Amino acid sequence: MSGLSFPLSELEYFLLILMRIASFVYVAPFFSTKGVPNNVKIALSVFISYIVYNFGPEHVYPQYDTFIAYCVVVLKEVTVGLLVGLAAQMCTSIVLFAGRIMDMEIGLSMASVLDPLTNEQSTVTGVLLQYGTMLILYTTGFHRYLLQALMETFTLIPINAININTDKLLTNLVTFLTSYVSIGFRICLPIFASITLMNVVLGLLAKLAPQMNMFSVGIQLKLLAGLTVLLITVVMLPDVCTFISTQTRQLIVSVVEGLM
Repeated sequence: MSGLSFPLSELEYFLLILMRIASFVYVAPFFSTKGVPNNVKIALSVFISYIVYNFGPEHVYPQYDTFIAYCVVVLKEVTVGLLVGLAAQMCTSIVLFAGRIMDMEIGLSMASVLDPLTNEQSTVTGVLLQYGTMLILYTTGFHRYLLQALMETFTLIPINAININTDKLLTNLVTFLTSYVSIGFRICLPIFASITLMNVVLGLLAKLAPQMNMFSVGIQLKLLAGLTVLLITVVMLPDVCTFISTQTRQLIVSVVEGLM
């Protein structure tokens, strides 16, 4: 038998750290991918919690008297982890929004597929852009930034020290949603502009040569032009990733400020 012993307060403190980190891993990009086994996610959460417990900020033990009070503290830590992870997830989903607009213009909106990352129906271009964006962000070490930001929340928001500023959170969310639409439109602007120009040309041809079936011709021309523009503008994907990473940092900072 092992003679290992530790105070009960230390175990409770470790579990509170685990709740915040496990909630973050559950919703954050990279870590919440459906293809990652749940056992790996649990092991990763425990491992990161152990690092924060030993090498994180000085332990500040929360004060509670009953089991219900401890459950309230747990809910507070889950809230912090979910909000920080959701902020990162919302930023990385911008490319899916842009991909849906692209496919509507090209004519591929009916060819939707099941995205294993989000477990929902997504368009072909949206999935292509998302996988490309996630790959670039991963190679640039963006996942390390997310972990670093999560660890810094224990310094800025100690255990049981959350103070939700509803007005500030709602203001930051509305501001981000406004930027969400503008960023998504900027990503799909080359295809949107080229297809709009082609629609104008097809409309003129329909007036000049009404005997031609512009509907069947237009579908093929839109698909060809859309894929060509997409192939040309795919080199802009690193710039898109830079913009998304900047927005993610700003949104995470805004969320943490709203919880302090």
